[in-house]
Amino acid sequence: MRLFKAYIDSYKGLSSESWMLALVMLINRTGSMVLPFLGVYMTDHLHFDIEKAGVVLSFFGIGSVVGSWFGGMITDKIGEFKVQTFSLFLSVPMFCIIPYFHTEWGLALIIFIHSSISEAFRPANSVAISKYAKPGNLTRAFSLNRMAVNLGFSIGPALGGILAAISYDFLFYSNAAGALLAGITYVFFFRKRNYRNAEQEVATTTEITISPYKDYRFLVFCFACFMFSVFFFQLLNTLTIFYKKEVHLSSETIGYILGFSGFIVVLLEMLLVQIAERYFKLKYTMFLGTFLCAIAFAMLVLDTSVWFLVLSISLLSIGEIWSLPFMATITALRSGNHNKGVYMGILGIAFSLSFIVTPYLGTYIAEHFGFFVLWIGTGIMLTVTAIAFYFIIPWMLPKNIDSENQIKELMIVRLFT
Repeated sequence: MRLFKAYIDSYKGLSSESWMLALVMLINRTGSMVLPFLGVYMTDHLHFDIEKAGVVLSFFGIGSVVGSWFGGMITDKIGEFKVQTFSLFLSVPMFCIIPYFHTEWGLALIIFIHSSISEAFRPANSVAISKYAKPGNLTRAFSLNRMAVNLGFSIGPALGGILAAISYDFLFYSNAAGALLAGITYVFFFRKRNYRNAEQEVATTTEITISPYKDYRFLVFCFACFMFSVFFFQLLNTLTIFYKKEVHLSSETIGYILGFSGFIVVLLEMLLVQIAERYFKLKYTMFLGTFLCAIAFAMLVLDTSVWFLVLSISLLSIGEIWSLPFMATITALRSGNHNKGVYMGILGIAFSLSFIVTPYLGTYIAEHFGFFVLWIGTGIMLTVTAIAFYFIIPWMLPKNIDSENQIKELMIVRLFT
């Protein structure tokens, strides 16, 4: 009974804007079923070899870097409302024309342009979450948004697996419809909204008054986030190829497994985040989350039965819950009121750079050394990253900030002093 009450309480106190941002994200990500199947689409439908598919997927990462940098920069100049609106609506025609490109370099070019547009959405959305969240609810607001991402990710791939079995073109057109509906919903609700955290901010630490490009502690933290994402996002690239080529799963089964991952995050994220806020120091949360991801990937060398794959993806989902939302929170707290978009953009660049490295590195290792080496190496590197987070986080934050509750108090001071 106490556990059920804690679960219900984890959803209380969030602003209506936070819920609506999550709804927009849910609509958008429910349609986002292309990326997990893009590697399979190229190897199975276009008959690219694994290494060529990795090259094309790397251009998604290059576009993500451009989109994150540009989106963060213009968010501070024209506001996150315009950036998110343009990104959502311009994504619609881009999704529709992707199926007309069948060569390696043609597909790489259109994927680059599309990801440059779509990934400009990321820093603007993070800024919106931080400005519309109620004081003290920042991590839960980010978690709610991620819960929407993962609910969409649980629905999208499951539907995508069914559609891919009929026609891959349906994947792209469904993405276009999702982006269009998300854009309409977002504009309708937010076009005349005032920020909850619009009060003028006074910097309380020297770190948030300097350029983020000179904030070396933050840059070290972003490098650790980059290392995490290089290996974690094998989930979106080589893992699906592994399921298809090595385990010989059908597209439907792959979609169901990925959908189950999203379901786990939706079911448990808010509760597990609240537990971490109350009982764990932040460095322990980040260490544990990253280390669980390491275990999940390393497990893949032991067994490939469906139930074992489900166990692995479940541990990966729990590790994701105790890592990704806290990265965004730390970034929001590290930034000032007038450079939040740039800070979020740099964090986005750290993730986007991994989208360049991850697919090529993963497919190259799988092609030349085998998936056994890939999964063992991924487990080792995520363990190293977990240890790095353990030491970087207390070094980056003020010395008196060692738990999520204290971070909340600092956030309130920064927003309302």
